[in-house]
Amino acid sequence: MFDMISPQLVFGQLLIGLINGSFYAMLSMGLAIIFGLMNVVNFAHGAQYMLGAFAAWVLLNYLGVPYWPALFIVPVVVALFGILLERLVLKPLQNLDHLYGLLATYAVALIVEGLVRQRYGSTGLPYGSPIPGGVNLGFMFLPYYRLWVVVFSIVTCLGTWLLIEHTKLGAYLRAANERPDIVESFGINVPRMVTLTYGLGVGLAALSGVLAAPVYQVSPSMGSSIMIVIFAVVVIGGMGSIIGAIATGYMLGILEAMTKIIYPAGASTVIFVFMILALIIRPNGLFAGAGKS
Repeated sequence: MFDMISPQLVFGQLLIGLINGSFYAMLSMGLAIIFGLMNVVNFAHGAQYMLGAFAAWVLLNYLGVPYWPALFIVPVVVALFGILLERLVLKPLQNLDHLYGLLATYAVALIVEGLVRQRYGSTGLPYGSPIPGGVNLGFMFLPYYRLWVVVFSIVTCLGTWLLIEHTKLGAYLRAANERPDIVESFGINVPRMVTLTYGLGVGLAALSGVLAAPVYQVSPSMGSSIMIVIFAVVVIGGMGSIIGAIATGYMLGILEAMTKIIYPAGASTVIFVFMILALIIRPNGLFAGAGKS
């Protein structure tokens, strides 16, 4: 069977795996940041990713704002929406069980998705590639935009990890999670820091949505369809572990793509099979305790 697998197929699937893994890594990293600091399971993360893609589409088709400015504008706008959500919905629930935050953000996700579907319908909307063309490597054709997505995702993930793990701001964030009373004694506004951190996680989701718009069709269900995979990535990597979310995101994207070569029918379930095995072997996650926010 393996003799029948061509190099073109392998490298083509590897590229697809890296692209999917890029979105898995960025989305799960934002989710891990939010959970690591706030202990909130942000089920609205998929809807915020979808809002990023739709905001880029609206800016292009209604206001004539192209992709490159939207790449900076959209994450800020959606992050402001996230900050408003944290203040109005999550802050009153901060001292309650995790389940309340999960249910509240799940309700927000359903409302946002329903409103977008009512306005734009369920059919996917196309978003043209901002970097047309590609390079012929001999064994495969590599679109420039796909390459940009992978490189930009890796740089963003590493940059965010360095920010959290190796800067004074990151040290304050980690300390605010463990001993907020001590951090406040230094004159730091912990509630504001928590709010801004949630905005950062939401902004990363929106940024992923802008990146995804030219790759996938922009649709109201694009967030809910990827969200269950993102939760699996975060659980496998270790809840709150940023480096775990990044590494597991890319690893599972490639695993999913390679499974399509060997056993296509199992590609949609291989991530969840891996999650079960990982939980049996390492219940706290493969990277538990590593790079936690």
